Amino acid sequence: MSTTDWRDRLADEMPPDLAEEIDIFEGQMELRRKGKIEDRVFAETRLRRGVYGQRYDNGHRHDGVASQTLEFPAGDLTKGPETLWDAPGMVRIKLPYGGCTPAQIDVMAELAEEYSDSILHVTTRQDIQLHYVHIDDTPDLMRRLAAVDITTREACGNGVRNLTACPLAGVCHTEAFDTTAYAAALFRFLLGHPDCQDFGRKFKPAFSGCAGEACGLVMMHDFGAIARTSVVDGVEKRAFDLYVGGGLGTTPHQAKLLYENHPVEELLPAVQAIARVFGRLGEKANRNRARIKFLVAKLGIDEFRRLVDEERKILPHDDRWTSYLPSVEDYTESPVREAVPAPAAGAPLPEGYREWLRTNVYRQRQEGYAVATVALPLGDLSSVQARKLANVARKFVGDAVRTTVEQNIVLRWVAEGDLPALYQALADIDLAAPGAGTIVDVTSCPGTDTCKLGIASSRGLAGELRTRLAATQFELDEAVRGLRIKVSGCFNSCGQHHVADIGFFGNSRKINGVTVPHFQVVLGGRWRENAGSYGLAIGSVPSKRIPEVVDAITGKFVSEREPEENFQDWIARLGKKELGVLIGDLKSVPAFEEDPTFYTDWGDARVFTMGDMGIGECAGEVISSTDLELTMAESIAFDAQVALEEGDLVRADERAYAAMVAAARALVRTEHPNVADDPDVIVGEFRTRFYDTERFFDRFAKGRFARPLFDRHAGAPQTHEAEATRTLVEESQLFIDAVHAMEIREAGAQSALV
Repeated sequence: MSTTDWRDRLADEMPPDLAEEIDIFEGQMELRRKGKIEDRVFAETRLRRGVYGQRYDNGHRHDGVASQTLEFPAGDLTKGPETLWDAPGMVRIKLPYGGCTPAQIDVMAELAEEYSDSILHVTTRQDIQLHYVHIDDTPDLMRRLAAVDITTREACGNGVRNLTACPLAGVCHTEAFDTTAYAAALFRFLLGHPDCQDFGRKFKPAFSGCAGEACGLVMMHDFGAIARTSVVDGVEKRAFDLYVGGGLGTTPHQAKLLYENHPVEELLPAVQAIARVFGRLGEKANRNRARIKFLVAKLGIDEFRRLVDEERKILPHDDRWTSYLPSVEDYTESPVREAVPAPAAGAPLPEGYREWLRTNVYRQRQEGYAVATVALPLGDLSSVQARKLANVARKFVGDAVRTTVEQNIVLRWVAEGDLPALYQALADIDLAAPGAGTIVDVTSCPGTDTCKLGIASSRGLAGELRTRLAATQFELDEAVRGLRIKVSGCFNSCGQHHVADIGFFGNSRKINGVTVPHFQVVLGGRWRENAGSYGLAIGSVPSKRIPEVVDAITGKFVSEREPEENFQDWIARLGKKELGVLIGDLKSVPAFEEDPTFYTDWGDARVFTMGDMGIGECAGEVISSTDLELTMAESIAFDAQVALEEGDLVRADERAYAAMVAAARALVRTEHPNVADDPDVIVGEFRTRFYDTERFFDRFAKGRFARPLFDRHAGAPQTHEAEATRTLVEESQLFIDAVHAMEIREAGAQSALV
């Protein structure tokens, strides 16, 4: 069916503003075909409509097909559309607070079959992604989504991303009040708002109903609101604690308290004022410093608050600030089936039901009802399963469906007496796996499957860990069952590895002249308390040894933990030194002839980079001085982590700086073997040879990992603050990783010339 046919068919069903947006985007596509819009301008245009370039794998995931990094649009601009869009990409679908209905799921399933690879992927921000979509199909896809009140607008790009919230909002036992209606109002208010169009980078908001649970993970967001109540003159008043400046990425920041007990009436104008300050003062030229967390850190929270206060005073009045409030009182989510008692003791139950009940079911605060979690391995749901799940939802819960940041789907308002029947219905479509919210429920970003930034196969590793853990989940110690594992394909933390008990992020190392996939091990993040604290990397381990790392860590935790000691306290008690020893023996890589599997990644049968192998290096007999020096730099960086853990901020700062200088020296000595062992000389030579020439720059990070070295070399801080020191310690390891990556790139380029 042509675009015109879709427009005519759906004209009365699409909200006018969304319909106009899609028409404009389609026009921009045509101008781009004719070469009348620059690539960079159109790139931002399509990103703001949720259309994203991806790594292209011939339409397959984890099948061993050679992946290429191809970005669309591509091709000759003088030719027609049949050759213009050569490489399909990804479309991200915004689901505010994860809310969706069976009718919407049906449409997304249809779109996945017609335009994608028949997979709906739930993201760590409660979105749905469709991969391998051709850009020519995106206007039709968007119109069909708009007809069921779904948008892709600003799902990507430098704007307000999807608004996340606790999937238990409204039914949770510990929440102050249901944040759903407030989240929905803020989502509508910010969508396309003119004050949100001039950001240097993305802006991610989140809501949480309480401070103690994970809920909305407010502390890792650009903006977050935590619900609270107080009694004033005998009347309960609703308010929010508002936070700004959180974020993960390469250097994670904890959000800072901007306003305590802020009236709900002032929620929308407060966020608008924040957006205006960010848009005006946030970094634009250097994307690596353009998130609001850097602005808050630069100004300090007190000065940032003063600026927001001043901005609020001059905001033109907007009726939308409060017009939604009367409907908040009327907002309800009603069950479609009456509460019936749970099965009596001894009643016959489906096989596997009891374990599923234990891990996947949460009793609501409303008597007689429960929330059931549909666990989705790797966040994937086939279009066939999606349709059938929509029908299951219609029968048992109606429209009470939400996605979660752990890449699952929850069905709310299930009558407890219906739980066995619901379980059986889910089992019939292979969606009744137990283990939701346990160590089995591994979270992962797309990694090298589809992401152009992916370094290692996060999905491949996550799938392997899930398979192994699921096979033994009923034998696991209870203390281990409650842990969370999260995997990112690179340092950007899309898999949220920083807030996991056990986290991993992909990198690579050159071992005996060969590139070997690795993962950094990150321990001790706190998922609860809205992502209350971040873990630190303790060392890089070959990808194929990561399951052994999990076994070693969990085994030691079970055998040595004190009564009632949680994982974070145990990690803190052991300390970085002992943890480093624990994984030390797992860092080794056997020679290729001894075990070639180490030179492949999870879910990919190909050798990782055989082209990087030099003559005579296959037997593992050649170890370069650069490799040895980088190993020493990593040791110094680890020492910085230990000092940070011990509270010695001065030493942590000094060792982090020394680690970066050591890594820079390793690189400089590849061209200037007799360089003086003087930081001024080393940093100067590094800048001249590798930074100014942009040899240190990769395609995406450019030179950002060198900036901490230059900044710290310019002078030690007058006072040492914990957060700034922690950031430098993390940046020192990222700098070392970047040196490894440059060495691998240049070796590959040399190999290509031979």
